Amino acid sequence: MLFAKYLLLGAGVAMFVIAAAILGYDAYLFLGYRRRLLSPEGATAGLQPPVRWRTAVALVMLAWAPLLVSAGIIIVPAGMAGVRVSQTQGTLAGTLYPGVHFVVPMVERVELFNTRDQLFTTGIAEDGPAKGAPKGEPLNVQTKEGLPLGLAITVRYQVDPKRLDYIEAHLPQPLEKELVPPIVATVFREMAPSYTVRELFSSKREEVRQRSAEAIRQRLTADGVNVKEVMLRDIQLPPEYAKGLEALLIKEQENDRMAVETEIHQKQVKIADADAEARKVQQVKQAEGQASVRVLEAKGESDAMQYLLPLKEKQIQQSKLEAEARKEATVKNAEASGEAKLIDSKAEMERRKLLAQAEAERIRLTASADAERMQSESTILKQNPLLINKIVAERLSDKLQIMMVPADGKFFFTNDVLRGMNPANHVSQAEDAEPNEK
Repeated sequence: MLFAKYLLLGAGVAMFVIAAAILGYDAYLFLGYRRRLLSPEGATAGLQPPVRWRTAVALVMLAWAPLLVSAGIIIVPAGMAGVRVSQTQGTLAGTLYPGVHFVVPMVERVELFNTRDQLFTTGIAEDGPAKGAPKGEPLNVQTKEGLPLGLAITVRYQVDPKRLDYIEAHLPQPLEKELVPPIVATVFREMAPSYTVRELFSSKREEVRQRSAEAIRQRLTADGVNVKEVMLRDIQLPPEYAKGLEALLIKEQENDRMAVETEIHQKQVKIADADAEARKVQQVKQAEGQASVRVLEAKGESDAMQYLLPLKEKQIQQSKLEAEARKEATVKNAEASGEAKLIDSKAEMERRKLLAQAEAERIRLTASADAERMQSESTILKQNPLLINKIVAERLSDKLQIMMVPADGKFFFTNDVLRGMNPANHVSQAEDAEPNEK
């Protein structure tokens, strides 16, 4: 729809431009024709060019149609609302909210109102005045004592969109300059004389703000303005009163501090008394508890002795029985040990007897074997006397080599050597030599 509005507007403007261009071109041709008529060759100027008045007028008349249609399309932006004002009927009922609306061109117009939250502020704002904006002045009021005060006030309000027709028809415009500031100033100036400076500054400051907010809300709501919040940001005291109030406040603060300290000391005394009483009660309770514990312990010991005595008697009897059992076991163990030792001694004597018999049998057999061996050896030695030499040689040295040769005299050298080695031959030769010497 916005595109259609600008398209119609452009079409109308284009028709006006085309009509002007046609008239300008025809005027240019007419002026050229007049110049040719005034020149020496005027006879050859030709026919007079026509001026297209009808075409231009037709284009102009047609151009009004899209312009009127586009003028009847009204666009209400976001955060705004409008009301229709007729040239014949005055303000029409109903509110035009953000969007596209149609009105009667040349007869109706739309008055726009800001429906966002707005602020009315007296005094310098918290973040300072905006760049280029005039410095705000506080709202001057008089207190009960007749002293002047400066109030820094901020009122946040919003125009009621449903009552824009009433606002346009009955209230002065613009509201933010012609209606809100006078009502806010009037309410605070009517409220301030009911309070003293001290009440306004400290004790009843919130009460003043609430009452003023209620009064402002009632007056503006009746005119279609919704008041959302009234803030009393600051109060500027007269310089002399501010100094005296500061000294008084300092003294009151000192008095309050002393009162608080006194109250703290009193509470500390009470706390100390309560602690002492609590310790006393605690000690009494502890003594009573300890006595009760001792009584219970004695009673418990007495009750325990009633059960311990039979138990002790049973333990003594059990100990006696265990001692008798150990005694009998010791006796039986001693008897068994004696019998075992007797059996062991008998077995040892039997073993020694058997060992002695076995040793005697061994000696007998060994002696018999030795006798038989000696008998056989003597028989062999009688049969072979040279074995004695061999045995002697073997026992003398293990480096001797034994050679067996026949004793028939063929090898005389060997026989002589062997005979020389045989001590029996030496003895026999010595015996043979002795008789010869004799």
